[in-house]
Amino acid sequence: MDVLEVAARATETGPVCDPCLGRLVADRSFGLTNDERGSALRVTLALRDDEDHEPVDTADCWVCEGRCAEFDEWAERAAEAVEGIEFATYNVGTRPPPLIEENEALLRADAGLDEEAGEPFKSEFNREVGKRFGRLTGAEVSFDRPDVQFTIDLAEDEVDAKVNSTFVYGRYRKLERDIPQTEWPCRECKGSGRQGADPCDHCGGSGYLYDDSVEEYTAPIVEDVMDGTEATFHGAGREDVDALMLGTGRPFVIEIEEPRRRRVDVERLEADINAFAGGAVEVEGLRLASYDMVERVKELEAAKRYRARVEFDADVDADALAAAVDELEGATVEQYTPNRVDHRRASLTRERDVYEATAEPEDPRHATVEIHGAGGLYIKELISGDEGRTEPSLAGLLGVGATVTALDVVAVEGEDKPFEREEFFRD
Repeated sequence: MDVLEVAARATETGPVCDPCLGRLVADRSFGLTNDERGSALRVTLALRDDEDHEPVDTADCWVCEGRCAEFDEWAERAAEAVEGIEFATYNVGTRPPPLIEENEALLRADAGLDEEAGEPFKSEFNREVGKRFGRLTGAEVSFDRPDVQFTIDLAEDEVDAKVNSTFVYGRYRKLERDIPQTEWPCRECKGSGRQGADPCDHCGGSGYLYDDSVEEYTAPIVEDVMDGTEATFHGAGREDVDALMLGTGRPFVIEIEEPRRRRVDVERLEADINAFAGGAVEVEGLRLASYDMVERVKELEAAKRYRARVEFDADVDADALAAAVDELEGATVEQYTPNRVDHRRASLTRERDVYEATAEPEDPRHATVEIHGAGGLYIKELISGDEGRTEPSLAGLLGVGATVTALDVVAVEGEDKPFEREEFFRD
């Protein structure tokens, strides 16, 4: 491609501004702007042909219709759109008018270029506005889920600013029983609190089956501190409502939509949450995180350690208990969907491994059993057998009915990898 011949054919079509001329050869001479390329081509053409140098006012350009003179204006409008919002990264997108895209195609054709040659108008607009926005705000451009995203609609003369969510990772301990992880709307009234004109009898008119939840003790505090519009709690699985979550705690991420603040003191935030929860729930290890941490928490396979207080229907000899527990250790357990969750889980048989099992008898009718097992292992059913739905089970091996009277989760850790990865956290 002879760039001077391309420029000569392009300038013969009418007034073409320097940026539009330079875009035709945007793949030449790295380090130049399209404005600089176009200006250089125009000067070189004048020298080659020994003609007067006649610059083109951008306002007169038939291709962009003067839009290439508006980079500074749109950068300032974008900055105004996010005034008062904290952000470190951004990205800019542009919707050009259809006529400009048609003009571009005509210019390329008249210049003897194929339709993919050079650079599209909207790419230059994104970059040039983005560079100016970065200088105005001190933020850095990002193409991977930036803090703020702008869409400039030239035809509608609008700039739309989208403030992306921010995320806080941590682990929680649940120190009181009968607290669900997330809000639990009433099944009877579907969270409305009403049955017709009357308060719902099932939930007492509250719309919820439980007054408190881990979500309610944590998410509103984070939302308030980050000045967001909504908070969503993402947990690495969940424990039964009547189970405690102890030990190292359960990983979670709180997602805050449209935050006005992102740089928060996580140690102070942790203290605020713990004070608000009043001992029912504790959080620790709070860190600012990226979106990838949500996927990590929700999808990483996790093993869990449990401590269960067990009551037997008849006296159990200590040696028999030890033998039964030894047989459970290392076993692959088949569990058909438990009776207690059959209304909300698909009916199928799942296989889960028991990694470790120990038991400490308290008396012939009571013992404390500890289980380290794969994620998704139903511990209550592993103890009781669930009317034969779980095989093997402690009750089945002993030949004695067994019931979990109190269950604690003492550890939730990744099977092969830790939940915490440094690349998923931010300063």
